[in-house]
Amino acid sequence: LYVQTVRGISPFDAGLLMLPGAIIMGLMSPITGRIFDKYGAKLLAVTGITIMVITTYLLSTLKIDTSYYYIMAVYTTRMFGMSMVMMPISTNGLNQLPRELNPHGAAINNTLQQVTGAIGTALLLTIMHNRTESTMVNLVTDATKAGMQMTAELQAKLGLEAMLDAINYSFYISTWIAAVALVLAFFVKRVTPPTSLAKK
Repeated sequence: LYVQTVRGISPFDAGLLMLPGAIIMGLMSPITGRIFDKYGAKLLAVTGITIMVITTYLLSTLKIDTSYYYIMAVYTTRMFGMSMVMMPISTNGLNQLPRELNPHGAAINNTLQQVTGAIGTALLLTIMHNRTESTMVNLVTDATKAGMQMTAELQAKLGLEAMLDAINYSFYISTWIAAVALVLAFFVKRVTPPTSLAKK
């Protein structure tokens, strides 16, 4: 929304902006696997979520003229942090199950990821929509008080400013959600998977 709607960057260039983050996610998978085997999930989770908290906050301070390469760098760094969290936390959770229950655990885990991802997206989009409307009302009121004529061009400009404010606000809320996850990460314990249901 920010890159294409607010900044007017083409879909192709928006895809290129996100490409390094996707590559980092792919490259980090075997590396985080080895680190997980050696040190467990806690170290990775705390480090990764710390990176996510910082970069999510940086994304809450975007401006109308923020550099394309700055956005790419912050987004790529955020994906680097995410790559240290997703697989290790999921694996650590599944390790609490005996081997024969792993398929059921993986199915539940994947379902919960899809459901909570949809809920989170809907929540943040709702927050963004409401913030856009309230900010637009304030901007129009201020412009009217300043004696500006509400032309289509001015209205479009104010609409972009309102959307930018709403996007930043949504990232700010996301920063606090990530901060809660960071606190919870300190309570992650390394788990040795039980060999069978009977021994469990």
